Amino acid sequence: MGARSSHTVDPVVSRRYSSESEAVLVVRRRPSMVNGGGFVVSNNKQQVVFRVDGCGVLGTKGKLLLTNGDGVNLLLIRKMVILLTLLLYSFDFSFGFGYDKEGTERLVFTLKDPKDSCLVPNNNSSSIIILVHGKPKILSTHKSYVEIKGSFTERDCNIMNSDGRAIAKVRTDKEMEEMVGNKTTDLYHVIVKPNVDQAFIIGLIAVLDYIHGESTIC
Repeated sequence: MGARSSHTVDPVVSRRYSSESEAVLVVRRRPSMVNGGGFVVSNNKQQVVFRVDGCGVLGTKGKLLLTNGDGVNLLLIRKMVILLTLLLYSFDFSFGFGYDKEGTERLVFTLKDPKDSCLVPNNNSSSIIILVHGKPKILSTHKSYVEIKGSFTERDCNIMNSDGRAIAKVRTDKEMEEMVGNKTTDLYHVIVKPNVDQAFIIGLIAVLDYIHGESTIC
């Protein structure tokens, strides 16, 4: 068995969801008549590889569920408001939980609401920081976080690891734009770099979708 590439990124959800080559995933929003219906993710063979269910499917606000193409639960994302009444502060967090072999939840990532987050150096910089938990060597031997730079609503953003390397990017479907004659945000691409956990990346996309009030929110 050969040595691992220096560009390998240790998995967050599972190594089975990474690829040795770059992956172009297609995200398609479920019909808009279903509020909080979420979205479906397909590969270049038009096979469904991930699904994200919002409150319209789950029946509970503030929760998202990421499953693989076979319907196996991968990530449960919860929104939680923590009130510190003595200090009169309110903190809005999103927590992403994965599952171990016994089905027990384990904390994978945390996002504080970027509108009032001290984790984001400049709220006008279109930058969001998501802290990664559980495995110190997931993205760097020193820090564990990813940063989203750019505009998710415009489908023009990059997901960077803590070493400043782009591990995924979100872009519009140019061919679809040409067909319909204008920009569409209901269908877009997520390009994931080799050896990067695609399930984790789609979990981040689910969080971005939710905090921007798109397909997963009721």
